[in-house]
Amino acid sequence: MSAQDTIALIENYYAAFNRGDWESMLAHLSDDVAHDLNQGPRESGREAFRAFLARMNRSYAERLTDIVVSSTPDGSRAAAEYVVHGTYKASDEGLPAANGQQYVLPGGAFFDIRDGRIARVTNYYNLQDWIAQVGG
Repeated sequence: MSAQDTIALIENYYAAFNRGDWESMLAHLSDDVAHDLNQGPRESGREAFRAFLARMNRSYAERLTDIVVSSTPDGSRAAAEYVVHGTYKASDEGLPAANGQQYVLPGGAFFDIRDGRIARVTNYYNLQDWIAQVGG
């Protein structure tokens, strides 16, 4: 893939996220996708990612803005920076209690691309900033 193809892939992935179109997001992933959760373990496979999206959808309503995507010249790796605008809908295990708190948080992600799909997603954001915003 070219750098432009990779950038378009990541932009489409995030457009699907902003629409809440989980099936479209999943279609952008390789079957064996590696997903590095922020300050957490690595999960592997599209079905594990599907379960992650279900957990996230239960507790959070999020929309990303100011998305900037860059790619290596050969399109094999990419990075994205964005701002998360969210509502904490339901308490997530090990985190403060939810009561509809709003938050705005910068974040980023790194990607490996293989055969036209996302083979790795590594997400980063400042968990302590998020906890402070939701009153933890």
